[in-house]
Amino acid sequence: MHFTLADLVADITQNAAESGADTVELEIRETFSEKAEFRFIVKDNGKGMSGADLDRAVDPFVTDGIKHPGRRIGLGLPFLIQTALQSGGGWRIRSVRNGESVLRGSDTAGAASGNAVPDAGARPGAESGTAVEAWFDPANVDTPPAGDIPGLFRTVMLFSGPGEIILKRSRTGGPDPELNYEVTKSDLAGALGDMEDASSLALLGRYLRSLEGEE
Repeated sequence: MHFTLADLVADITQNAAESGADTVELEIRETFSEKAEFRFIVKDNGKGMSGADLDRAVDPFVTDGIKHPGRRIGLGLPFLIQTALQSGGGWRIRSVRNGESVLRGSDTAGAASGNAVPDAGARPGAESGTAVEAWFDPANVDTPPAGDIPGLFRTVMLFSGPGEIILKRSRTGGPDPELNYEVTKSDLAGALGDMEDASSLALLGRYLRSLEGEE
């Protein structure tokens, strides 16, 4: 199976879109100065998970086989965790349900001591929701290629369910121009109209690629 980091991000973001959330936020950060890193964070204000639910979600041996029967990718949290750890990175998931927060991850002890990147947390002000964060070492031979980021963003913008989707993107250091931008589904819909229309889809793709400096 050939996959990219963009495939992993799309799968986790679709989970968020199917969580009953009103708002989903996806952030991708690439840094190439000092220690290179590819990091993504997906936040939603959906129904959240209890500690037991979260433990089942990250267990590779627990599945009902029917949650996402129509998915093209369907890699899931266990595959994300395995890939992150094998790629010299790590993972962290915080979920809030009925006001109670649970945290799982490869570095929770480090996060508690302040040695790790601060926990992304659920969406601010949400009484429930989930935040999934994972990071990878681009120099590691086991790290998949980043893949088509503008194509990923276009796919995410077309996910049904959330009324609002927020995309944040940054890239610092390295030979390519630095990036720092944010786009929202509501702004794009206001400019393009029906984003599933063929002409709107083409314009959306061109716009997202222009933000990446590809056009």
